[in-house]
Amino acid sequence: MSVADAPPFARPIRVLVAKPGLDGHDRGAKVVAAALRDAGMEVIYTGLHQTPEMIASAAVQEDVDVVGLSILSGAHMTLFPRVRQLLVEQGREDILVTGGGIIPADDMTALRAQGVGQLFGPGTPTSDLIAYVQEWARTHRHN
Repeated sequence: MSVADAPPFARPIRVLVAKPGLDGHDRGAKVVAAALRDAGMEVIYTGLHQTPEMIASAAVQEDVDVVGLSILSGAHMTLFPRVRQLLVEQGREDILVTGGGIIPADDMTALRAQGVGQLFGPGTPTSDLIAYVQEWARTHRHN
């Protein structure tokens, strides 16, 4: 069954989109947030300069299904695992941590091995991200 043929969710997928670290470029994060919203997801955008602690705390408070990190600063090998670790420490290992940015393929592979979801580079069609999140939710959410 394709994503388009799948039954609707009992409740919308909730996604937190965040810009961790000192990176001040958020155009891509805003485009992704709008695309996810237009696809029927509930989206919380935290804005620029978020710490991993702020992101994990907001994800737990907002009871999200997915955290999407946008990282262009080169700190992806630190920031993705830290957010994931903080969510696990708070008993929310069920939250998907995914995202995108300027991330070399070898680093994407290493991050996947650490429990981070699929990562997306610049120029990826938003439809690819939407399909990935929807498919993940179909196989991992309990409602």
